[in-house]
Amino acid sequence: MTLELTNTNFEETIKTDKPVLVDFWAQWCGPCKMLGPIVDEVSVDYTDKVLVGKVDVDHERELAVKYGIRNIPTMAVFKNGEVVERLVGALPKQKITEVLDKHLN
Repeated sequence: MTLELTNTNFEETIKTDKPVLVDFWAQWCGPCKMLGPIVDEVSVDYTDKVLVGKVDVDHERELAVKYGIRNIPTMAVFKNGEVVERLVGALPKQKITEVLDKHLN
């Protein structure tokens, strides 16, 4: 299940022992809309291994600024509360899962 992340739950969500994939997106963004179903699929496929969340950058500007999100869609992989990798653009599922697999250890 994909979590909706906000300023109130973001920090506690990323500080977990599992990797966390965060999709920074906006409602008006065409590539974001293409990526959304893929992120949802990844969330289901990795249910017990990875937390998956989405941040609407229009509603959560502070988070976008804090993490230097300049282009959307941008996905960030967090481990122990720190960004360990970024993916920019509407990428295929295979690329996203390759990156996640690399951080499952």
